[in-house]
Amino acid sequence: MKKAVIVGASSGIGNALAKIFVENDYKVGITGRRKTELETFKESNPKQISISVFDCTTENNTQKLTELVTKIGGLDLLVLSAGTGDLNKKLEFEKENATNQLNVIAFTEIVDWAFNYFEKQGKGHLVAISSIAGLRGSRMAPAYNASKAYQINYLEGLRQKAMSSKKQIYITDIRPGFVDTDMAKGDGQFWVATKVKAAKQIYGLIKKKKSVGYVTKRWQLISLLLKIVPNRIYKRM
Repeated sequence: MKKAVIVGASSGIGNALAKIFVENDYKVGITGRRKTELETFKESNPKQISISVFDCTTENNTQKLTELVTKIGGLDLLVLSAGTGDLNKKLEFEKENATNQLNVIAFTEIVDWAFNYFEKQGKGHLVAISSIAGLRGSRMAPAYNASKAYQINYLEGLRQKAMSSKKQIYITDIRPGFVDTDMAKGDGQFWVATKVKAAKQIYGLIKKKKSVGYVTKRWQLISLLLKIVPNRIYKRM
């Protein structure tokens, strides 16, 4: 039985993905801040599910993850689904800092721990949920877009590192568009996927060990447009 840990699975995409893993005979460790939600999920299948309640920005992530991996008896796959971001027209530092603490600082600590674990083990699969927002900056949510750009570039660096290690380590960068979760904020949303649909597509990308995947698939078209829009036009948007 394969072992997977999902960081950030009390709700949203992480929770939907955890259900898919359980249905496909994974032993799953899930983390989150909301104890009640995690315990409720565990009750659905206590033999396959273990939980760890902690906040990635305030606690010792590496210790908590090591303890959780011990509970489930090993680790083949780690999915980092924890993230945050706010619309911040007034550039309130508290909001920007909260985003960076989770999306940059905690992100780095967790993916470094996972990569080192897999390198020592000789194999493993690291998956992180970044965002299509990481492709360009945003006047509405500067820290969010910038932090997702950081994640995209960091994962690319880890992919190079995995290749040079010559070990069976896979790095998957999932870049969602709009998904119907608490993270979906602001007006003008389109192509909004349910978290179940998003999770199913993510699971497919994980099975194929894709380097980069857009969810839903049509968002790859938007990614191409974002890349080719000239700066003189984009800065007016």
